[in-house]
Amino acid sequence: MAETDLPSHFFVPITLIAPAIAAWGTTEQQQRYLPGIAAGEDMWCQLFSEPGAGSDLAALATRATPDEGGGWRITGQKVWSSFATISRYGMLLARTDPDLPKNAGITCFLVDMSAPGVSIRPLRQLTGDEHFCEVFFEDLWLPEDSVLGPVNGGWKVALSTLNAERSGLSETSEASGVPLRPVLAAARACGAWRDPVTRDRIAGLIATERALALTNQRSAAEGSVTKLLLSEMSQRIAELGYELAGPAGAYWEGEQPGAAAHALLDSRRLTIAGGASEIQRNIIGERVLGLEREPDPQRGRPWRELRRG
Repeated sequence: MAETDLPSHFFVPITLIAPAIAAWGTTEQQQRYLPGIAAGEDMWCQLFSEPGAGSDLAALATRATPDEGGGWRITGQKVWSSFATISRYGMLLARTDPDLPKNAGITCFLVDMSAPGVSIRPLRQLTGDEHFCEVFFEDLWLPEDSVLGPVNGGWKVALSTLNAERSGLSETSEASGVPLRPVLAAARACGAWRDPVTRDRIAGLIATERALALTNQRSAAEGSVTKLLLSEMSQRIAELGYELAGPAGAYWEGEQPGAAAHALLDSRRLTIAGGASEIQRNIIGERVLGLEREPDPQRGRPWRELRRG
């Protein structure tokens, strides 16, 4: 099945999960999981962020401990896991060695979301949608072959998916979920195109979108540049679309907002999803501009000794 024939949420398994399994998975894992993704049959979710580990993901506290009979036991909570309610599998980050520094003692696991010990609760968003979820693990057992990549080497696996997410969210305004093309059509239909100020705003959006798509073909760190700027640009597209809709854009019947209002409300998440804008600015400063890293008195200390909220 062609990627263009799939629902937009298959961005997660196709762009994020499949490349990680191809790069880090065993032959058996690749043969087991990749065909279902390629066929558009198996939905996946990321099980990364936690209530106390969002922007500082490496501080995650979900624990994976070896089981006496073999395999691993998982206990903890994840949050902001998109589409977990419709996912067959999940990619989980859990702490396997609390005596190592926070980035070092993490392992990546592949999880059957229907397994005993997994419970999912959707979160209602500002738009009325419920594609974000909380996921709880209560003594979940995972077999040895559920580990993706090396034990205690899960941070490198996570970085490969996070970089892919930032790049994938940064290619065009369509990738962010706020396409520019309908706004152009609305400007022509309502006559706003004749206004020179509106034309100038639209021309700036078109030029920025194209420049960011080209910039994104460079290094992974510069993917943070395009992710940062496109997420903010997409918010400006949604704001312009809402303005062009006029009074009708602010009115709707039932629980779901109209298209213009939905786009405006939903766009607020774009500067958080895939890495908050503040984190992207840190990455740009350190990896693109070569500035010194922020001082961190806890860097290198064992995770169990760190202060956590």
